[in-house]
Amino acid sequence: MTAHTLFVTGTDTEIGKTRIATALLRGLVAVGHVAVGYKPVASGCETTPDGLRNEDALALAAAGSPGFAYDEINPYAFEPPIAPHIAAADAGVTIERDVLDAGHARLAERADWVVVEGAGGWHVPLGTDWDFADWASGHGWPVLLVVGMRLGCVNHAMLSARAIAATTRFAGWVANTLPPRQPRLEENLGWLDHAMPGPCVARVPIDPPADLAIRPQAWRDRAVGG
Repeated sequence: MTAHTLFVTGTDTEIGKTRIATALLRGLVAVGHVAVGYKPVASGCETTPDGLRNEDALALAAAGSPGFAYDEINPYAFEPPIAPHIAAADAGVTIERDVLDAGHARLAERADWVVVEGAGGWHVPLGTDWDFADWASGHGWPVLLVVGMRLGCVNHAMLSARAIAATTRFAGWVANTLPPRQPRLEENLGWLDHAMPGPCVARVPIDPPADLAIRPQAWRDRAVGG
């Protein structure tokens, strides 16, 4: 089988990409799809008897369909919680595009959907001359932008969305409400609804679960369609 792929990025780090990606996976599995998460590069990993393990990658593995090994879901794992390209350089490792592509291809052969979660924001570097934006755009994957609703999010959201739309398909955005609740939240949501180059596919409240807001039918057609 050849999977559909959705790339999940965010306006920043720690704004809820994994929360949204895992809800997407659980929704897909619930309606009968074989769905797997892919965290190709993760920093901030813990040493375990099985090797380095990343909390976000483990969450993706738990939310998706069974039968996929951790190393398939997270091929590059680095211990320090710093930018991936710096963590890789410190470890004496070069993040290779071919490795990321091959990892995705192996998952796509066995799944209906691959939900790829980036690290940080859209333009996080993977090496001296390429970044996540280059990689995702090179594949033409649709991109879902997670907007952490907090002070400054309008600027970050607009910059990110326009950069995505300039190089690949902008599938839409998710308003992920963060604690403490943003002052004038509704006014900020209204502005983004008006100004963003794609639809808001979900508004996710502060309190879990996110799954009720992230329904496959709300975004699946946009991710699949032209």
